[in-house]
Amino acid sequence: MFEFKIEKTSWNARAWELVTPHWVIKTPIFMPVGTQATVKWITREQLKEIGSEIILSNTYHLYLKPGESLVEDFGWLHKFMAIDLPILTDSWWFQVFSLGKSWTSWYKSWESLVKITEDWVHFRSHRDGSKHFFSPEKAMQIQEKLGADIIMAFDECAPGDSTHNYAKRAMTRTHHWAVRCLEEHTKLQKIRTEKWQLSQALFPIIQWVVYDDLRKESAEFLSSLDVPGIAIGWLSVGESKEDLLRVLDVVSPILPSHKPHYLMWLGTPEDLIEWIYRWMDMFDCVLPTRLGRHWVAFSSVGNIKITNQKYEFEKSWIPVDEELSTYVSRHYSMWYIRHLFHVWEFLGWQLLSLHNLEFLLNIAKKSREHILSDDFDSFRNKFWNSYPKK
Repeated sequence: MFEFKIEKTSWNARAWELVTPHWVIKTPIFMPVGTQATVKWITREQLKEIGSEIILSNTYHLYLKPGESLVEDFGWLHKFMAIDLPILTDSWWFQVFSLGKSWTSWYKSWESLVKITEDWVHFRSHRDGSKHFFSPEKAMQIQEKLGADIIMAFDECAPGDSTHNYAKRAMTRTHHWAVRCLEEHTKLQKIRTEKWQLSQALFPIIQWVVYDDLRKESAEFLSSLDVPGIAIGWLSVGESKEDLLRVLDVVSPILPSHKPHYLMWLGTPEDLIEWIYRWMDMFDCVLPTRLGRHWVAFSSVGNIKITNQKYEFEKSWIPVDEELSTYVSRHYSMWYIRHLFHVWEFLGWQLLSLHNLEFLLNIAKKSREHILSDDFDSFRNKFWNSYPKK
């Protein structure tokens, strides 16, 4: 059911096809994020119109509500969401980690919501304080019931300020969890095959903060597992992109060249251009729609805050290179979109969210075209000629 086949490389950029049970994904590709089984304010028809080939949902949130058993009873995520695109359910550890210390209104105090053991992660729901327990096996069982095409192994996203000693212990624990995930996944996929159900692909995740030796060790171990793809978790919270660049330079030569490389949580135009250039194939992030809801548009000259006074009478469109133009940038003036925000019209948030998603999808699409024509480097240079360097 899953096959990853090369078409062309240009410099370090790769154009591949990833065959899944629901669709053939042409990489490089950006994946819109539908955290709770929806991309905020965007319909499935709109997702297809802007060129989406795969979307992402979040295991943690779907587990809490509506629950994996209800989704399974409905006919898995594809029927639940009424969408026939491939779906990836992401690792839930980042949500557990990011919500790990939270204001708990039921206790009216700050407290840690997470406890980690070698076998389990114990945590309290950020919704109602209820207690829950995750294990590698349970992570696989929940994602099997959700029915996504690509599922992620259970891992620990160590805090950015972790000591080397803690990061190493977290890495070792996650490697053990990855093996347990693979064993449980294999059992569950055998059952799915016997029931003539569609198969799922398991990706493990390389983590370990800014420590190059740990990233290298983790890449070597996880690359040795019999899985169809591999993910690279961004550093954590607070580290710089320079750190990520250095880490990728360490990890990239170790990654299996015959498998897709999924770089998690990267979602700006400059991200895609630079990481496609460095052997990465798949990307996801909530940032495009989040920025859209905060009146910010991606453009070929950097991010634009539509509500700024200077756009009040601006009849021109969002400045986008013709090759990367979007439906919104071709049809709606910045003055009109600004007007929608100032009168609190829902359409304003929807238009900017659509624009930001399509802009990233167009970067991926045009990158692929230039890789196939063996001139990706010129496309990359053209992008940076107008885009501000940070």
